[in-house]
Amino acid sequence: MIKFNCFCLLLLLCDITNSVCAQHMDSLQMHKAPAPLYRDPIYDGAADPVVVYNREKKEWWMFYTQRRANVQSANVAFCYGTDIGVATSADHGQTWVYKGTPALEFEEGRNTFWAPDIIYDKGIYHMFVVYIKGARNDWVGKARITHYTSKDCWIWKHENDLKLSSENVIDPTFYKLPDGKWHIWYKDDTKGSITMTGESRDLINWTLAEKPAIGGKPHEGPKVFYFKDAYWMITDEWAGQRVYRSADAATWQKQGMILDKNGIRNQDTPTGAHADVVVAGDKAYIFYFTHPGRKTHFEGEMDKDGCYTYSNKRTVIQVAEIILKNGALDVIRDEPFDFWLPDLKE
Repeated sequence: MIKFNCFCLLLLLCDITNSVCAQHMDSLQMHKAPAPLYRDPIYDGAADPVVVYNREKKEWWMFYTQRRANVQSANVAFCYGTDIGVATSADHGQTWVYKGTPALEFEEGRNTFWAPDIIYDKGIYHMFVVYIKGARNDWVGKARITHYTSKDCWIWKHENDLKLSSENVIDPTFYKLPDGKWHIWYKDDTKGSITMTGESRDLINWTLAEKPAIGGKPHEGPKVFYFKDAYWMITDEWAGQRVYRSADAATWQKQGMILDKNGIRNQDTPTGAHADVVVAGDKAYIFYFTHPGRKTHFEGEMDKDGCYTYSNKRTVIQVAEIILKNGALDVIRDEPFDFWLPDLKE
């Protein structure tokens, strides 16, 4: 009997040890990022992503410009009349499922929505999205940034348009600084396609800076985040992402480029466009879109009917890990990296 009990105890200890080892190995497991991370199953034109944690659903949600890439239309009409698409992930970013398009129309007709940014403040989600009245065939139309609020990330209430530096502004990004104010950075097309900035305590009334935050070469899609004891801004120069560093998010020092070369993963070419960054603990991930049917970002010729090919129009979402290397930002894109979006607390 004693020998039998000892044997049972030994088996129990082995089971416990194996269980602990399995849990330890699972915690050390490399979670591979799919490539591409996501393709829109309706129009195959997911672009301009922003990734947020839905605290109610305990899921990660991706909002994006839903370009109509598989629709045969004149010139760049596939970029107009667009909704904001939503994909969700219940497994920490490993798989994404198309959810649909939230109802954002607040005027008559079919209108255009681009490049959302979403922040969470005092129990409320705030969406700021580019709005252009109507749908067009060419890169024309006044663009403004309009504001919505939500308690669940799906049902949105339209609040107001932001009064910014002109009537042709796109691509907002937001960050709350230690001064207690929310700061906005955005592209102003009337000033040579550079980044302007402003600040607000209530997300409604904005005090605008007279000078650009980032001038120089034309660009779009600014994104500001805090990582490794510094503020960073990336901007889309249509040939990769330009990097800027700051100690106070006011004065920016230009650094190098990231995502400016072809990747070797599936459909991770040519360069990374209009990106979002999620910082989770000591990890940071950059979400961007690519034109895998093009050799360069701007490549493309229209046919005799004035239309681009489907291959030339379609876009996919990719993800890479951001690292700090010799005091500058770099990305792990071609080599394996651990991709895991954790659950967030309040």
